[in-house]
Amino acid sequence: MTAQYAVFGNPIAHSKSPEIHAQFAAQQGELIEYHKILVDDSRDAFQAAVRDFFASGGRGANVTVPFKQYAFDLVDELSERAQAAGAVNTLILLENGKLRGDNTDGVGLVNDVVGNLKISLQNKTILILGAGGAARGVVMPILSKQPEKVIIANRTESKAIELAKQFKIQAMAFADLRDIRVDVIVNATSGSLNGHLLAVDDAIFAGTELVYDMMYGRELTKFLCHARECGAQQVADGLGMLVGQAAESFRLWRGFTPDIAPVIAAMR
Repeated sequence: MTAQYAVFGNPIAHSKSPEIHAQFAAQQGELIEYHKILVDDSRDAFQAAVRDFFASGGRGANVTVPFKQYAFDLVDELSERAQAAGAVNTLILLENGKLRGDNTDGVGLVNDVVGNLKISLQNKTILILGAGGAARGVVMPILSKQPEKVIIANRTESKAIELAKQFKIQAMAFADLRDIRVDVIVNATSGSLNGHLLAVDDAIFAGTELVYDMMYGRELTKFLCHARECGAQQVADGLGMLVGQAAESFRLWRGFTPDIAPVIAAMR
C-alpha cells in the first residue's frame, strides 16, 4: 500500500503541501499519497480526525492553522524544538504506535536563509518582528546558528519581553527601533496578509543584508517592497520557509533530505 500522509487545517483548500511532498517523493524515487483534510475548528474534531487518520494507516501528518496548539496537547512525546515553540506542525507515528510531535517551521526558515539564500547567521544581529507563535517557533533554530545577538520586537513590548525571557534574548517595542544596526530582519507578524506596513522606523532597513517576510504571494509583499525601497540589500518571502519546513517533515518521516531549491523554483 502507498504510504499515506496528510495536512490538517481550516481553511485548507489553498495548501500547497500535496504538490510539494509529491516533488520530494519524486526526488526519492518513490510514490506517496498526501491528502488535505479540512477539520472543524474545535479540539475534539481535530483530535478525532487525527486519530482516525493514523488508525486507518496514516504514517505522518502536517498541522497548520489553527491546530498547532491542539497538536501540541495531543501527542505522546515532543521534540525539544516543539517544546521551545509551544506548537506542533509535524506528527510522526513511531514504531510503538505512539505519536511524536515536532516543529519544523524554524528549521525551514533557517535552511532557506542559510542553505538557499546563502546568508550566514553566525555573529550577526538578527531582529525578529512580532512576538506570537510564528516568532516563538523560529527563535531556537536561529540561536543554533550562533548569531551575535537576537532581538524580539513587538508593537506591545510586554509580549516581546515575555518571549525574550524564555530564550534569554533582548526585547524591544517597535517604537524604540531607531538607532540600532541589524544584519537580518525577519517579519514574523501576519501584517502582510492584509498588506499592512509595520509601525517601525524606516531607517532600520537601510543596509541590512537580508529582510525576510514569513508571508508569501505571487508578488513581493508590501513589507518587502518597502524594505527594498528603504535600502535593504536583499529581500525574500516565506515560500522557501514553507518548502523548507515541509522538507524537514519529509526527512523525519522518510529518512530522506529533499533538495528544496528546484521545488521552490517550481512553486514560483
